Amino acid sequence: MEKSKEFYFHQLYELAANLNSTHAPEKVLQSMVEGVAKAMGAKGCSILLLKPDRKVLRHTVSYGLSERYTSKKGPVSADKSIAEALEGEAVFVLDATSDPRVQYPAENKKEGIASILSIPMMLRGETIGVIRVYTGEPSEFSPDDTYFAWAVANLGAIALENARLYESTQKDYRTLALDVQEWGSRLRGVL
Repeated sequence: MEKSKEFYFHQLYELAANLNSTHAPEKVLQSMVEGVAKAMGAKGCSILLLKPDRKVLRHTVSYGLSERYTSKKGPVSADKSIAEALEGEAVFVLDATSDPRVQYPAENKKEGIASILSIPMMLRGETIGVIRVYTGEPSEFSPDDTYFAWAVANLGAIALENARLYESTQKDYRTLALDVQEWGSRLRGVL
C-alpha cells in the first residue's frame, strides 16, 4: 500500500475539490469512500456513523463492499467493533478474520477482507463515526496511509457538516420566503 507523499497530496487535493463541489451529504460521503479506496489501492472503504444513542454504528456509505456485507445480521456495536477508533485513535487490524477487536470476523472472511484501518471522524472534538479502509490481502498501513485517511476523515466531517448546514439553510430560506409571501398577501388585503 506504500504510496508517496506527493501522490497522497495530489489525491487529497482532488478529494477536497470534489467535496467542495457538492452540497448533498450522500454525494459527499460517496466521494470520500470511493476516493480513499482508489487512492490507497484498497478493496473497499466505508463510513460508519454513530447513531444518536452513540451505541451503534450505522453503515452509511461504502465502496467496493457487497450489500450482504454492509447489512450484516446484527448491529455494529460501538463498543465491540474496533472501539478504540471511537476514542480518537487510528486502529490497524492486520487479520480481520481473527482479531478479537473485530465484531464480525466470519463476515470479513466471506467478504475477502484481510486487514482494516479504522480512523475516527471527528467534528469539533467529538467523534461522529469512523472511516474504514479494507484490504483483500494482509497489509500493514504506513504512516502516510494513515495520515491520508486522517486528512480525508477530517475533511469529510467538515464537508458533511457544511452539507447539513446548507440543507438546513435552504429549508429555512424556503420557509421564510413563504412567510414573506403570506405577509405580503395579508398587507395587500389590509391596504
